[in-house]
Amino acid sequence: MGEFSKIEWTDHSFNPWIGCSKVSPGCAHCYAETMNKRMKWAEWRPGGKRFRNSERYRRLPYRWNSRAAVKRERVFCASMADWLDPDAPDEWRTDLINLIRETPNLDWLLLSKRIELFSDFKIELPKNVWLGVTAENQEMWDKRLPVLLSIPATVHFVSAEPLLGPVKMGDYRPDWIIAGGESGPGARPTKSEWIKNLRDECDTRTAFFFKQWGGLSPKTAGRELDGRTYSALPTPKT
Repeated sequence: MGEFSKIEWTDHSFNPWIGCSKVSPGCAHCYAETMNKRMKWAEWRPGGKRFRNSERYRRLPYRWNSRAAVKRERVFCASMADWLDPDAPDEWRTDLINLIRETPNLDWLLLSKRIELFSDFKIELPKNVWLGVTAENQEMWDKRLPVLLSIPATVHFVSAEPLLGPVKMGDYRPDWIIAGGESGPGARPTKSEWIKNLRDECDTRTAFFFKQWGGLSPKTAGRELDGRTYSALPTPKT
């Protein structure tokens, strides 16, 4: 976790705390939960213990911010938690928002499966936040996209990974879609037509990034789609 991330669409992964609970089908084979079973940092259940990373670790973004004054860097937060998890203390969330505000040269990618809770926390997002949701199937797309797009943000994005069924965007047009298949033991298959149809729905409003086909490991089947890679990034709104 940190410098530098192996995730293709970000520069860094940052976890102010660790721990979560499952809320939708995409959570079934959670890699963070699997890693936690080995390390025993936190508990993966509602009301369970959440583990806060050290203050020294939480100061890493200040170093990235100094370097990013030359070239902006993206920070994915949080790969081992959900920043809108109601079982994480509000003080931790407040500290995270303050950290984001104090690192204006970084673009912070805040991804959640609980976007419907956003209004409960009375959060004012800094301008360097890219706000995102996971939408692994049509049900989650229809549930989460209207809420996501109702919240002002510099970039609205969707992680359609693992993509577990066909999705039609309809009237809900985020700035960026990251699509991909599931990886790890027991990975559920992603059909090529699901990925291609989602790609074909993207236009000048929505950048398309294809991360992986999935399989036993993220690299098993690569990330080529119709003989090329798709790595588009969004244009932040001014």
